[in-house]
Amino acid sequence: MMMADMTAAGDGRSELARADRDVVLTDLHREHYPSLVRLACLLLDEQGAGEEVVQEAFVRVHQSWVRVENPLTYLRATVMNLARSRMRRRLVARRRVEPAVRPAMSAEEHTLLLADQQEVLDAVRALPRRQRECLVLRYYVELSETEIASTLGISNGSVKSHSSRGLAALAQRLEERT
Repeated sequence: MMMADMTAAGDGRSELARADRDVVLTDLHREHYPSLVRLACLLLDEQGAGEEVVQEAFVRVHQSWVRVENPLTYLRATVMNLARSRMRRRLVARRRVEPAVRPAMSAEEHTLLLADQQEVLDAVRALPRRQRECLVLRYYVELSETEIASTLGISNGSVKSHSSRGLAALAQRLEERT
């Protein structure tokens, strides 16, 4: 009888933990999904791929819940890592096949994407990876230096250095275009 009571209590605790996890993940999804998709899209240059990466990140947080200390930081880091992996696969694929002609923008996309914004996005995408990631996380996702350092797994000093160099390179590239 005692063993049955302990098993029932143990099951109740695990159900409670699952319920807490589900509530936290639902709240994270509601609050941060759009910004995580924007982050992924900036790194991948494709809405659908960005959404896939974010969904995969949420699945991984769900699967690794017991090891995750800060779910939002883990989500951001996972989005960054999955985006990097996807970009590496794209680069390998491009080396193997002729680059396809990029489809023309639709009238809606063209109207929404002003020339100035496109120039800035192109300049950001041309930056080295760490500089690009630091600037995107700082100015687009609006993270602090500490949050960026935690997300990328680097020191605060490295965040400052990459951000400073990235801003200087970005300014130079945009000046050259004018």
